[in-house]
Amino acid sequence: MGLTLGLVWIAGAGAAGFETRAASPAPELKAHDLTGASRTLADYRGKVVLLNFWATWCPPCQREMPSLERLRTKMAGRPLEIVAISSAETPDEVNAYLSKMKLGFPVLLDTDSSNTRRWKVFALPTTFVLDAQGRVRHVLTGPAEWDEGEALAVAESMLAELPAPVKQAK
Repeated sequence: MGLTLGLVWIAGAGAAGFETRAASPAPELKAHDLTGASRTLADYRGKVVLLNFWATWCPPCQREMPSLERLRTKMAGRPLEIVAISSAETPDEVNAYLSKMKLGFPVLLDTDSSNTRRWKVFALPTTFVLDAQGRVRHVLTGPAEWDEGEALAVAESMLAELPAPVKQAK
């Protein structure tokens, strides 16, 4: 008998507000991408990470995805990584969605919901903002327009904490 994970989706157009947390170590993340390659948070160390738990059946998640892609484009060349984790869905379900919505950031699979449980995600979408050391700094339950307003300000503030790149002498 399998464990059923009851997730709710959050209705609404905008962010309900970020929960700022004291820098705490992030829970473990072990997932596979759509090619079957294993991924962990260590793969993204040194970058600010937006870790977005979502599902293809979740209307607020569907509305949020284009803004995450716009943010990825806006932040190109900067140390920001957007990682989407599809909760309790098969690769076929995710690939069907991605055939209509082209995304340039990694999509990981959490088919058994082990990551969703470990991260204590109870509603979709839920996004964790991690610093370059892999610590949880902000959490947002519900959708956001990631390329504007409060969400963009959170991303920019996290990037501002990183040391400036060292210029190479010519």
